[in-house]
Amino acid sequence: MTANPILLPELRSMITEGDVQGLREVAEELHPATVAEFSEGLEPGEIWTLLDSVSVDRQAEIFPYYPMPEQVALLELADRPKAGQLLESMASDNRDDVLRELEEELVEAILPFVAKAERQNIRMLLSCPEDSAGSLMTTEYASLPTGITAGEAIARLRAQAPDSESIYYIYVLDAERHLVGFVSLRDLIVARPTALVRDLMETDVIRVRLDEARDQVVQKLARFDFLAIPVVDADNRLVGIITHDDALDAIREDATDDAHMIAAIAPLGESYLEAAVTSMTWKRGVWLTILFGTGAITAMLLARAPIQHAWLIAFLPLVVASGGNCGNQSATLVITALSTGDCSLADWPRILRREVVLGILLGMLLAVPGFLLAAFYAPSLTDALVIPVTIMGVVMMGTMVGSSLPLVFRSIGLDPALMSNPFVSAIVDVVGILIYMAIGMLLLQ
Repeated sequence: MTANPILLPELRSMITEGDVQGLREVAEELHPATVAEFSEGLEPGEIWTLLDSVSVDRQAEIFPYYPMPEQVALLELADRPKAGQLLESMASDNRDDVLRELEEELVEAILPFVAKAERQNIRMLLSCPEDSAGSLMTTEYASLPTGITAGEAIARLRAQAPDSESIYYIYVLDAERHLVGFVSLRDLIVARPTALVRDLMETDVIRVRLDEARDQVVQKLARFDFLAIPVVDADNRLVGIITHDDALDAIREDATDDAHMIAAIAPLGESYLEAAVTSMTWKRGVWLTILFGTGAITAMLLARAPIQHAWLIAFLPLVVASGGNCGNQSATLVITALSTGDCSLADWPRILRREVVLGILLGMLLAVPGFLLAAFYAPSLTDALVIPVTIMGVVMMGTMVGSSLPLVFRSIGLDPALMSNPFVSAIVDVVGILIYMAIGMLLLQ
């Protein structure tokens, strides 16, 4: 988000002159996201002056649209009662996001100024692991008992709607809050007013557990094309819902992290421009150091290569790149398939069989032009065979390394994207050179 060069000076002028009415018009008449965008560039104290011109409820609508570092800075600056009132008015999922970024001491200092019911809700959400369904859910949902009519249900929904993030799906609960079914708002509206909710509801409810991994939650939402999905505890009691917009945020965050890891960069955890240079240096430098180490091994292997066949050195980049490129392709395809749910660990035999076949076909495809090119430089056609044979071996090895390493990482509970393409390339480089030297010494007697 960048500062707005047109409205920003006007906002600063109103703040300086104490024009509360003008600030209120800006904060109330524009969309909350637009208010946050136009005020980006103000100091935290100036932003609070703008927010103080409107009600706490309106502040809670605007606040989540600020970048997370800005939200943290604003809460750190605010006095504790003001911060408590704001958090109490925010949607539970947005509130949970910012509280996870605050120091624990600050959270404990603010919570006494939050209503008891909300305070319990906050502690429950914060206790959920960051990669679980609980970290994505909101506790603001609409629910109904089974024994009322459609007409009575609509009357109850009118009262619940202001405090519910979504009322398209209404969840039906028994006396102990066990999830027994759901009914859509559309079905309630078109039903006879005297029809019972128990007769209208669907009992086959797709749900997720509170501790379920969030990537599985996202897959279920996508598979069943839901706008929201209920979250239940171990006793099947409804504790919240996950809406499609929160799932999209999770998808974007995971995709960004995967893209970083594929490029051998530890996830930044914040936007590129907001990340500290020292933090980025560390997160990039660690992997570059690892890759440098594998490059050093490559150099040591080359230093021991026989020099009587100097023409082989010219083909070294071509041979190694062929294996690395194939390995990168295989790794990317397997990582993507695992992330989207197109395949699972149980499919590893099929994956490896496919990659063996692909390695043979791709190796043959590249071996032919490799042999033709080598024939121009090698002392004889027999010597030129070193290149296509090596390409076949390196390409097959690359596809197997690229496809198997993500599976190994997933099997031990790590993110497959950690097997980044540069890391796969580094492994293929070392093994590829060993294959090249071995075939050369075998065929060039």
